[in-house]
Amino acid sequence: MERPALPRLKEKYLQDVVPALMKEFDYANLMQVPHLEKIVINIGLGEAIQNPKALEAAQSDMAAISGQHAVITRAKKSIASFKLRAGMPIGMMVTLRGRRMYEFMDRLVNAVIPRIRDFRGVQRNSFDGRGDYTLGMKDQLVFPEIDYDKVDKPRGLEVTIVTTASSDEEGRRLLELLGMPFMRG
Repeated sequence: MERPALPRLKEKYLQDVVPALMKEFDYANLMQVPHLEKIVINIGLGEAIQNPKALEAAQSDMAAISGQHAVITRAKKSIASFKLRAGMPIGMMVTLRGRRMYEFMDRLVNAVIPRIRDFRGVQRNSFDGRGDYTLGMKDQLVFPEIDYDKVDKPRGLEVTIVTTASSDEEGRRLLELLGMPFMRG
């Protein structure tokens, strides 16, 4: 049986990014070169307290965007001023790894981010100190998989790209070489 071809971005990583990073950061070993570990997509749904249908709508959007079933996140604590009790659904998330992760990252960099209105590049300073990057989006409509007519309301989402980089500088360079369009300056 023939093995399926590698995702386009994974091929680019192996052929172009690994040699460039090894040369730039003087790694002695191939295993030191940072790589993508996982991508976590997260939607906060505070509105689900009053509107249970919001969960279903967000879940179908999340499945279309990621190609994977979303997990509902629940409140850990009760907060009376928000009318929130522990265990109530307040969001959902998907963790992508392997092939789906590379395919999503490829779509994100080449199809989704360029569709953002008045786009001048993503923030350079959204790293967490350990080489992981978080990108916030105002609505899910920038994803080509979302059918505009079926959306009940725009919802923001957060995409966290987790790398094995040990510093923000290494993580930024890895994402730059994978095609992430950072702002100049």
